[in-house]
Amino acid sequence: MQNTNQIPGSIRYKATKYKYQKSSFVEMFDVLQSLRKDEVFCDVKLKTDDGKIINGHKVVLASASEYFHAMFTHFEEKNQDLVVIKQLDSSTLQFLIDFIYSGEIIVTEENVEFLLAAANLLQFQEVKEACCDFLLAQLCPKNSIGINALADLHSCTKLLTSSKLYIQEHFSKVVEEEEFLSLSLEQVLKWISSDEINVPAEDNVFECVIRWVKHDLGPRKCILPQLMEHVRLPLTTKNYILKNVIEEPLLKDCLKCNNYLIEALHFHMLNSDDRITVKQNSRTKPRKHYVFDKVILVVGGDGCSTEWYDPKISRWNIGPGMITRRDAIGIGVVNDNFVFAVGGFNISPLKCVEVLNLSSESPCWKPTVDMLVKRQLLGVGVINNHVYAVGGFDGVSTLSSAEVFDYRTKEWRMISNMSTSRSGVGVGVMNDLLYAVGGYDSYLRLSSVECYHPSLDKWTPIAEMHVRRSCAGVGVLGGVMYAVGGHDGSQVHRSVEAYKPCAGNWMTVADMHLCRRNAGVVALDGLLYVIGGNDGSTDLDSVEIYNPITDTWTMISASMNSARNFAGVAAINRPQHFKT
Repeated sequence: MQNTNQIPGSIRYKATKYKYQKSSFVEMFDVLQSLRKDEVFCDVKLKTDDGKIINGHKVVLASASEYFHAMFTHFEEKNQDLVVIKQLDSSTLQFLIDFIYSGEIIVTEENVEFLLAAANLLQFQEVKEACCDFLLAQLCPKNSIGINALADLHSCTKLLTSSKLYIQEHFSKVVEEEEFLSLSLEQVLKWISSDEINVPAEDNVFECVIRWVKHDLGPRKCILPQLMEHVRLPLTTKNYILKNVIEEPLLKDCLKCNNYLIEALHFHMLNSDDRITVKQNSRTKPRKHYVFDKVILVVGGDGCSTEWYDPKISRWNIGPGMITRRDAIGIGVVNDNFVFAVGGFNISPLKCVEVLNLSSESPCWKPTVDMLVKRQLLGVGVINNHVYAVGGFDGVSTLSSAEVFDYRTKEWRMISNMSTSRSGVGVGVMNDLLYAVGGYDSYLRLSSVECYHPSLDKWTPIAEMHVRRSCAGVGVLGGVMYAVGGHDGSQVHRSVEAYKPCAGNWMTVADMHLCRRNAGVVALDGLLYVIGGNDGSTDLDSVEIYNPITDTWTMISASMNSARNFAGVAAINRPQHFKT
């Protein structure tokens, strides 16, 4: 029966396009693989160094590899049906040709090095990246040096960078493995002279040098001075030098090495003040990324005692007591080793300052230069190793003044006044700028915030907080400044606000579990710790932590040894000589 439906003579369509894309190329791969195996339409034979022949189609090979594309379009091989591929064995080439015709390749520990070399030679970028991804996932202290060398040999930029960073980050473990012992002198010098290697202490660098030399003592003994030039012996402890370095037999008969020993011992004869001002050389300059375990030091808040928290084992330990009983102090850390306890009050406001040298073999608080102004309930921040003391109360007036201490010159000097008097002010440092947050001006609790530019000696107002906060804790974590708790004159807050300079405003985040004023706040390992304080009626010994990723607060189980109100807190490198 004939279809009598009529198709209109002129159908009108909208001006558009519909693109169809084949969703799977499996069928195409199957056909190509079948054609190759049956030698149908094959127009080239690839011969490897071991004499084996692999068939293929020039157009297919050229579509998958820039190497083959250039070969079959610009060079004499375009007119040849037998092409010799040098530097490759047949099994490796077979893997690559199978990949072209199947779209799949299996990378294993046994074939990855051969595949990477072949993929780099024949310009199979996808296979090269697959090999690099495989090696990247395999990185560990045992193989990182070898993988780094492979990446360098085959110009694998991403893998080269990643393996280098891995070696730097895990240097103290990498040097314990056999790979390290096979490095050349130039390679060892490259690593131990780097500022970027992460080591718990310079002891590790000294020990890996001695181990490397002893592994092949004959030819390596004479180059020990070249290596010792890059070991930062002055940064080890005097005790370690006397017990380990001086007693090392390899150094006893080496005049140049003994000069480095004398330099280190002379450095340890200097007092802590002179060490800061002495001209640095490559051996007295700290590496950028020593792997220090961080702990939290809490100072004052119940007199002159201190204690420190070890987050690894969630335990509080007693620290060295201050000379002067004081509360409502400010705390700042200079050069990672010097903790300053600034001002505070003991019956009346203080202008005295104490410093704790964490690198000392017997750490204790010592007096240093007094401030120019008595200050309690002040804020303290550190920028480029300058200690700033901001606002506070002098016993008569709420202060708008601020001053800065230069540790190198041992001098305090006044800087520009804030626009507002602030006692109970919180201070945060971001991007080398100092922020004075909230406080009390003798009449009102404040929501205002101002920012100090050291290069301009100028204070500038920024966005106000949503809530008036005096005696709030302030901490900076991940480029965000947090104002925690405080009180507004009638109630103590458990609310928290966060300020991002790029946004230019404050936003509310999750509330704490407890109301807190006068709490210490410090950032450590991606978390914000809020320590002690007062809930409006009781001094607190509890600690809670904020996770910015989940926007949640968690109480930690370990309470301080003492309830502390108006304490100063700081994250410090784990002191080697603190007693536990």
